[in-house]
Amino acid sequence: MYREAYDFLQRWKVRPNRKPLIIRGARQVGKTFLVERFSSDYETYIKINFEENPEYRELFQTNDVKSILEEIGLEFKVKIDSEKTLLFLDEIQTCPEAIPVLRYFYEKTPQLSVIAAGSLLDHILNDLSYPMPVGRVEFLYMYPMSFKEFLIAGGESMLVDFLTSYIPGKSISGVIHNKLLKLLRTFFFVGGMPEAVKTYFELNDLLEVERVHESILTSIELDFAKYSKNNQAEYLRDVFRFVPRGIGKKVKYVNINSSVKSVYLKDALIKLELSRIVHRIIATSSAGIPLDSNAKESVYKPLFLDIGLVSHILRVRLKSLENLMLLNEGDIAEQFIGQQLLVRKPFFIDRRLYYWNREKRDANAEIDYLVEIENRVIPVEVKAGKTGTLKSLQVFMAEKKKDFAIRFNTDLPGITDVNVSVKMGDSVKPVKYRLLSLPLYMVNFLDDLNL
Repeated sequence: MYREAYDFLQRWKVRPNRKPLIIRGARQVGKTFLVERFSSDYETYIKINFEENPEYRELFQTNDVKSILEEIGLEFKVKIDSEKTLLFLDEIQTCPEAIPVLRYFYEKTPQLSVIAAGSLLDHILNDLSYPMPVGRVEFLYMYPMSFKEFLIAGGESMLVDFLTSYIPGKSISGVIHNKLLKLLRTFFFVGGMPEAVKTYFELNDLLEVERVHESILTSIELDFAKYSKNNQAEYLRDVFRFVPRGIGKKVKYVNINSSVKSVYLKDALIKLELSRIVHRIIATSSAGIPLDSNAKESVYKPLFLDIGLVSHILRVRLKSLENLMLLNEGDIAEQFIGQQLLVRKPFFIDRRLYYWNREKRDANAEIDYLVEIENRVIPVEVKAGKTGTLKSLQVFMAEKKKDFAIRFNTDLPGITDVNVSVKMGDSVKPVKYRLLSLPLYMVNFLDDLNL
């Protein structure tokens, strides 16, 4: 299946100043598959999986890369030509001593293409006992398949081309709009985990998709033992099962498990974040770049790894995709938009998500997302249906003196000049701004709109 990150790898290969590449992402998002496909661009491909073959750790007890490559060549019975060879170090987190060696690959054999990956890699990178080769490696961040990639996997490349070339103000027919909404709701259930997508398009069997989801969730939970101690695995499970039910809501640890100290649940959430299973949407009072200048790190809403896994944990059961109208579709829509905002290019950026909130007595307001586009911060509201109140958005626009906003919903696209009055405290302020309404399915094409 096509992944946009493949284009990133092709550009990385021919870049004269490239460095060893570390692919970071959660379990089963397609890291190994991507490299396996990319390996066809080389005459020689050597894969070392440290989890399957822990004996290979012995090769990386030295920084002498000439010796390492010589022994790898003898083990795999190949002659290594640095300019024609791809060396893939998979599950490198189980051989943390290999991480500092990456700098010597860069310094001593810069012609050699070296890629490392691991689903629990961030736990090791966060451990100061293993020095990072700062400035000697680069990163590629991977997530589940985007809705755009889902469309391509389903043979809808013409729809992708149509949406890529869309210009704000242009109309979309009801026929195409409804087709895309149906595909969107399919994605809400199937999600973007590559195995689930592959299963759906090959078998067209929703029960088999659920079987894949259950298998993935089980494998993730089995990983808890690898980075937890004592009864921490229990806290990890509590948070893991809570997050899909807490999407769109500020995290309060008492709502996760009132009988467990918040410090334990906070630690569990951090571990799941390092595993890239959970992402935080951090509150900020800022409306300009950088968004983290006034971020409240302790105030956040959760986002889960994948929307299909969310639907599975929420026990959405379908006999057909025709009845996919979820009771909590608003939260599902917010999960969808957040998940797609994470996969925006460029892929070498480890994106963080932010939302705006104002907590004042009798005057609370909240904007779902704040997005940076072309050095501008744009407020983004998410609605599951065609309509919904914009009260918080109007408060934000008045307070921050913004003149442009985006709303994602299920209606046809459109542009509206909003001219209203907003009560703020004891005063009433006029608010004028332009509102771009986009169907939810257009979020992957946001950067193509030249806003």
